[in-house]
Amino acid sequence: MSAATIPVLAIDDLVVEIGGNRIVDHVSLSVGSGRILAIVGESGCGKSLTALSVLGLLPRAARVAGGEIRLNGRDLLPLGEDALSDVRGNEATIIFQEPVASLNPLMRVGEQVEEALRLHRGLSPTAAREEAIAMMTRVGIPDAARRARQYPFELSGGMCQRIMIASALICRPALLIADEPTTALDVTIQAQILELMRDLRGDVGTAIVLITHDMGVVADLADDVCVMYGGRVVESGSVEATFASPRHPYTKLLLATIPTLHGRRKTTLRTIEGMVPSADSWPDGCRFRTRCPLADEACREVPHLADVGHNHAAACWHTARVEALA
Repeated sequence: MSAATIPVLAIDDLVVEIGGNRIVDHVSLSVGSGRILAIVGESGCGKSLTALSVLGLLPRAARVAGGEIRLNGRDLLPLGEDALSDVRGNEATIIFQEPVASLNPLMRVGEQVEEALRLHRGLSPTAAREEAIAMMTRVGIPDAARRARQYPFELSGGMCQRIMIASALICRPALLIADEPTTALDVTIQAQILELMRDLRGDVGTAIVLITHDMGVVADLADDVCVMYGGRVVESGSVEATFASPRHPYTKLLLATIPTLHGRRKTTLRTIEGMVPSADSWPDGCRFRTRCPLADEACREVPHLADVGHNHAAACWHTARVEALA
């Protein structure tokens, strides 16, 4: 495989355990330069733990029990803490969903944007400050020089999220992981942040992994989508192919829950009955079968991801019947 075809991030057969339970179960995915991959699913499906594994940020109770995580072809899992610290903020970085909680309340925001430059690039304070102000301006912060002297509590949630994005991109990382980056923002600011991410991936060429439960955001922003349920990937492919013809019942039902402007007034919103089981009570076989309207005896065997055409794969015994679901 040539360097040009090596994905920026390649996760192969990843297993993450907590207390002996597999929370992430043999997950594989990849994203190339300048592409946006969305990982979707309900809470408890393993999306965030998959993302945190990349940068070695798992909670203490969790551990990687198998698989590979490669960044530009380099396996990250054998790296020690010092080597991983060189990767974080430099080659790969993450934006969390609570920007105010993620920023240091005792540091001016400009200093927090500068920090990665001083740590990884060894720039002087003056040079780092100039680059930080330039990046803050680039992400849409007005009067960036003045804002750089302020503390997080003096800024709005949307402005803090822009600071987080500026800090994440200041070293031009190859990979940006955005974990629910718009959850705490109003719809106007959310739209601005999504547009900003779209522009920056084009300008910088950064590969983006977007963790979200919002299928509307996926449709608007992502190139490819990976649907997770019960710690497993149940469907993956281009957004266009997956949304046009979902081949797993879970994906089909997730899409059906999106409100539209074209339905009748006072129509009850669609939901998926039941809840994601806890990791210590996964059902045998297909983990979605206890909630699936197509489930039968065949579903007691584990379905594996299989090609359904057009770079589109699904893990279901009944892919041909999914289209008939209302």
